[in-house]
Parts: sequence; structure tokens; C-alpha cells
Amino acid sequence: MAEVYLMDGSVQSSHREVEGRVLITDFNNVPEEDGVRVHRQASQCDGHGTHLAGVVTGSDSGVARGAGVNLVRVLNCQGKGTVSGALAGLEFIRATLLARPVDVAVVLLPFIGGFSRSLNAACRETVARGAAVVAAAGNYREDACLYSPASEPEVITVGAVNSEDQLMSQGAGGTNFGRCVDLFAPGDDIVSASSDCSTCFTSQSGTSQAAAHAAGIAAVILSSNQIASPVQVLQVMLHYSVSNTINFLSLSETHRLTTPNLVAAMPPANNPTPSGELLCRSVWSERSGLSSADTAVSRCCVGEEMMGCSSYAPDGARVGETLTESNGRMECVAYNGLTGNGVFAVARCCVVGGLQCRAHASPGPGRDAQCAGPQHHLTGCTSWSVAEISSDSRPHRGGAGRSCSVKDGVTSHAVCCHAPSLQCRLLETTSSDKDQVEVSCPSGWTVTDCSAVSKGSAVVGSVPEGSGCRIRRVGDAEAAGVAVCCRVTPPETPAPTPN
Repeated sequence: MAEVYLMDGSVQSSHREVEGRVLITDFNNVPEEDGVRVHRQASQCDGHGTHLAGVVTGSDSGVARGAGVNLVRVLNCQGKGTVSGALAGLEFIRATLLARPVDVAVVLLPFIGGFSRSLNAACRETVARGAAVVAAAGNYREDACLYSPASEPEVITVGAVNSEDQLMSQGAGGTNFGRCVDLFAPGDDIVSASSDCSTCFTSQSGTSQAAAHAAGIAAVILSSNQIASPVQVLQVMLHYSVSNTINFLSLSETHRLTTPNLVAAMPPANNPTPSGELLCRSVWSERSGLSSADTAVSRCCVGEEMMGCSSYAPDGARVGETLTESNGRMECVAYNGLTGNGVFAVARCCVVGGLQCRAHASPGPGRDAQCAGPQHHLTGCTSWSVAEISSDSRPHRGGAGRSCSVKDGVTSHAVCCHAPSLQCRLLETTSSDKDQVEVSCPSGWTVTDCSAVSKGSAVVGSVPEGSGCRIRRVGDAEAAGVAVCCRVTPPETPAPTPN
């Protein structure tokens, strides 16, 4: 079973829920408490950490029953810590993992503070060492991107839902949300170990409890596939999550668009890490500024390949998107329209063994962008124009390769990918629906890109979502949606030969 490093206060390691599975490390970096003359009972220092340890590995209440929990103490009895203490704790964990390179680990960060570049960078480095880092989104009912470590893209950031799979509320507060949240997990009125006595239980609420649930799921996934990378762990968690159960009407338009409607669920015992499946997710940028020169940029995590790139403007004023390269990695760049109120870039980020993707630009405006040859499959098309576009570049097959078809004055990129046994196909749906067109890939296929072809309406955007596309437009003209659906077929098992 994978090891979980819990960065918290204290844990009552003798509690029957976790006895024999909690190691109190010798690391201790906590600030002095306010009012140091006030005597505190041990249970007040152990309450938060004991409860979370029970959620992760408890005999009755645990998600990953049997997982080892290593306490790294960075919070005092009041639940307060410092950035320097968290940095030192993460360095301690990295040094421990370096000394034991065969171990697979999950790092649970059930705390939150103001945005910190140094803390985010330390989390990134911990992920680069192979640990899956799981963080609480925060309980302020605000955008999680305002806080650290929740804002770090390489971290698995977890919001909280209640027993009805709706956003958790706590008086004036509640779960944080937004594009920096990766998924939600149960975090309201969670029953687990209490530090009041060695057999006591209690209920607590918060995104810390949700993050502990997710850390337990990550430990289960890693225990069945010890070579899974942190981003593969995230993709598997998203793959098995329950979608579209949360009502986001209380959120702003921006947050309704960018917050993932996903609630974590345990993977099936017989297939906790789907082998050879193409797994994808959509990564939203922050909204661009209002100037016509403003852009939005979305990137995939290390270990993912970008198979598609889209732009989305709530008012329809956009001039498209393009692909650039930075430090050897593709970036999805969206351009605001001349009269626009901001645009989003949406990267389609995927993982599967042997996947490699490249972008090929069209020779000039109005000319098709093509993949180099039959070994590479067209998985996405981008469109960019000096004027606001009403239709996206659309994929079509023909000629010596697979290409993206564009109108006069439009420049395109073709995203071309190769992986063993990769297959891709196009699906097209025409709709006269006033607001949107929906296209869904068949079971077993994953959407990598969406395009909208309009006969006069302004296309707000075409975004891959789940197993299909969300295409919105403004106007009454008919529109068509085109989805690129891909899958990786398992190698055929040779038929047995008679003796």
C-alpha cells in the first residue's frame, strides 16, 4: 500500500482506528501559539490530524484501509503554520523519498494560506520527485486560485461537497471553487476518529476532509500501479469521478464555466488503474483582459500531451486560438475579440503510454494545416484570424495526410499525435437549437477536440467536456458540431494453437 505523508499538527497514534499505521516522524517545525500561557489538552492538538488520519486509513472510516500515514508536523495546536515551516516539511519529505526511491507516496496538505510562489514551487518539486500531492481547496467560498498550495497546477486540489453532492457550506463560508480545483470529494459532516479518547469518533467538515478522501483514493490507485505518475493518478481519479451532479447556479458565470463538475469516487476493485486507456481532461485558463491585444494561456501538466486547443468567449467576441511552444511544451493561446469582454483558453490534456503530439501550422491564411503522415492522427484543430471568427477550423480527411480546413483569412494549426494502437474518428451533429450543439463520442472513445461550423451565428466556443463537446453560439442560424473521438485499442491476444 502507498505511504501517505500528512502535513498537519499532531495525531493520536494509539487510537484504535489508526493504531499501528501512523508513524510520528521526528520533523517538527511549528510556530509559537498565541496566548502561550493557556494550557491546552492533548486532544485539542490532535483533533484535526487524528480525524484526517482516520479518513485516510481508519479501520472503519478509512478510504485506503491499511495505508501507512507519516505525520510531518507543521501546524501548532491552533492549526496555524508558516510558509517556511511548510517548505521545510516538503524538503524533509523529498529527502525521505530520495533515500527510499522504491516507495510510492501521497503527500496530503490539509491547509491553505495566501498565494505563495515559493510554496507552489516546492509542491511542484515534490511532484517532480514522483509524489502525488493532494491539497485542500480552502473553506472561504472564494476562488481557490487566490490561495496556496491550492493554486499550484501540479497539485491535485480538492473541494468539498455535502452528502447530496452539492457544494459544502459552512455559515458564511464554504468550499472554494474555480479552475484551480481539480475535483470535489465528501467533506461535510464526515465521521472519523476523535482524539477525545482511543475509541471515540466525531464528525468534522471542511476541504481538509475532502482532501483526505482524495488522498486515500490516490493511495489505492498507486498501490495497484506503483509506476503511475502523479498526473496519471489525477487522470484516473477524474476518469472514475461522478460527473454533473453539482448545481453551480450560486457561482458567477466565470466560475460556472471553469469549475469541474466532478465528485471523486472509489475506482472499482477489479480495475483501479485502467491499463492502456486514453484519459483526457480539459484545462481552463484564467479569463483574459478586455483589450483586443489580451490573450489567455492554458498548459498541460508535466507528463501530459496536448491533443487539442480551444477558445471560449462568453459574449462570442473572439479571434480564435493558436498553439505556441515554450520550453519544449505546447501552450494553448486564446485571443480576445476587438469588442470582447475576455476570452478563455482550454487545453485538452491527455495521457496514455507512448503518446507524442506535435503541432503543424498552415502554410498561410486560408490554407489547410496538415499532419505529416499516416502514422500521426489528427486530434485537434485551431483557428485564428485578424477578424472575429464565426466558425472554427474543422478537421477533414483527405490527400496524403489528415488536415484542418479553414476559411479565407484564417490561420490554423493541426495537432497530430502518435501512440501505439491509437485510432481517431470524426463525429458531426447539426442542430437548429438556439443556444448550443452537443456531440458525444461513443462508449470507449474519448473526445480530444471540438469544432463548430456556423452558417452565420457567432460561435461562443467549442469545448471538450467529458465524453463530448459543449458548443455554444449566439444567433438563429444553423450550426454543426464536429468532435474528434480517439481511443487506444488493446493488442489482440493471439489465439491458442492446438498441440
